[in-house]
Amino acid sequence: MSSVVDTFRPGLEVALDAPPALLSRRARFGLLMNQASVDRGFRLAHELLAARFPGQLAALFSPQHGLFAEQQDNMVESGHGRDPVTGAPVFSLYSETRRPRKEWLDGLDAFVIDLQDVGCRVYTYVWTVSHCLEACAEAGVPVIVLDRPNPLGGEAVEGAWLDPRFASFVGRAAMPMRHDLTMGELALWVNEALKIGAAVEVVKCDGLRRSHRWRDLGRAWVPTSPNLPRIEGVEVYPGQVLIEGTMLSEGRGTTTPFELWGAPTIDPWRLRAAMEEFELPGVVLRPLRFEPTFHKFKGVSCGGLFLHVTDERAFQSYRTSVALLATVKQLWPVAFQWKPPPYEYEREKKPIDCIAGGDALRLAIERGELLGARGAGKLDVLCGGETARWRSATAAARLYE
Repeated sequence: MSSVVDTFRPGLEVALDAPPALLSRRARFGLLMNQASVDRGFRLAHELLAARFPGQLAALFSPQHGLFAEQQDNMVESGHGRDPVTGAPVFSLYSETRRPRKEWLDGLDAFVIDLQDVGCRVYTYVWTVSHCLEACAEAGVPVIVLDRPNPLGGEAVEGAWLDPRFASFVGRAAMPMRHDLTMGELALWVNEALKIGAAVEVVKCDGLRRSHRWRDLGRAWVPTSPNLPRIEGVEVYPGQVLIEGTMLSEGRGTTTPFELWGAPTIDPWRLRAAMEEFELPGVVLRPLRFEPTFHKFKGVSCGGLFLHVTDERAFQSYRTSVALLATVKQLWPVAFQWKPPPYEYEREKKPIDCIAGGDALRLAIERGELLGARGAGKLDVLCGGETARWRSATAAARLYE
């Protein structure tokens, strides 16, 4: 009896074996990808597709961090260039523009997307996809998404929904922080939610079920961006990304960003003791000290906690990180500060409000409403995700059982 490790294939591998009709008809196509767009043998999508469809790959497009995830931080743009392997021009969609220019799409018969998402609203790749859908709809270029799995699985959601008043490049449509869709499902849903009207075809993964998480698939994690080098970081990211909206260190400048975090003023043991009241499932909080080599607190010893996920199905990343921030605000109110703008090209709204999708979380933390016996109910409201509502809103886009 074969296992999922034997039967699972991402959309890239499926398309190479059974090409979509458009590609079979010698369509000239553009490809949105990065270094995580690989097959089982770690061969890159553009090399594979160029070899499978000779003379058809006309242009490459890269998301935030660049084609090979060279750029470390937010709002560090990538330049345009030319791919030395295929000779195709490379257009950066995290540059002076985050949307394909009309002239970049001229002469294309199809636009292919092969990007690995991480299951979190603020990860900009889905919003890059949304801009590509808009540009392709206007240009009359059909879109083919080579699907890839949601590494957090397809069964759980977390976090309050985005308030449209706080829309930005880390959220353009109302959805919870942690979602349960694949990139192909996201593209279908975003196309409808934003009323884009692009022609979208998804090449489904073989052997994928909603219950599957990354560790079930038998594939090594290839970093989708510089600060998610490990699947362990992906598992905590939907909550720990909130720290980007504060002056605390999210662990950039260490080898395990987002898994560890802290600040010079924090007493790790005092913080761990205070966190016991929350009885957080599926995680162990380990006190530590660390010294970032760049970014916040470069060269300064910080106290903090390392998040060890012991049960990924029980672990609630968003609730855990919200509880951590509320506790730090209570214990070190003078040292705790929200990060000022800009954040992902938003220059007026507070970064924490863009990340959380509204001001409710920030105000609840500032007022101390998430602590003590009364705080549990408020935590439920801010962290729950409204699963039934989300599944109803996305029912038409769901491709897997």
